[in-house]
Amino acid sequence: MNPIVLASGSPRRKQLLEWAEISFEVLVSNTEEDFPPHLPMTEVPIHIARNKALAVQQQLSTDQVVLAADTIVVLGDHILGKPVHREEAISMLLALQGSRHEVITGVVIRKGEKEYAFSDSTIVDFHSLSEAEIEHYVDRYKPFDKAGAYAIQEWIGVVGIRSVQGDFYNVMGLPVSRVVRALRDFSI
Repeated sequence: MNPIVLASGSPRRKQLLEWAEISFEVLVSNTEEDFPPHLPMTEVPIHIARNKALAVQQQLSTDQVVLAADTIVVLGDHILGKPVHREEAISMLLALQGSRHEVITGVVIRKGEKEYAFSDSTIVDFHSLSEAEIEHYVDRYKPFDKAGAYAIQEWIGVVGIRSVQGDFYNVMGLPVSRVVRALRDFSI
């Protein structure tokens, strides 16, 4: 397989593609992560990922395969994005502790005008955590670039997650086994 273009600067997505032994190069284009308010939750990360893929495609001189992804955390009817500051991160984690939420990653694979898009969903249950534990996590790990203010592969995932139903790697930011199959089936 020829190298693909990963339209993401996420170190977690890069690591997952490396583990899957997919040859890729990284090209990032800053795009807004907004979406129309009427979109169903499962479509929101696809919409954002599509915008990332299209922005990167415009920078390419050849018709390469572009892979873009976006991950959201959904608690009830609310999307928890990336926290802007410490207080927002603590507030998000206080809302998540002791409860169940959904992590949805949207994936868009494009080559020229051809596109394959899907979303993958994982249910995560958090143990109850104290405010001191949450503050420790935020102060030490600074989860400001992470939807829902946490990374499952960090301390909070090790001590705070009771169960995961679905793809663990989806919570890290890429349902990598599904991506591998999609890239294989994406006829080029």
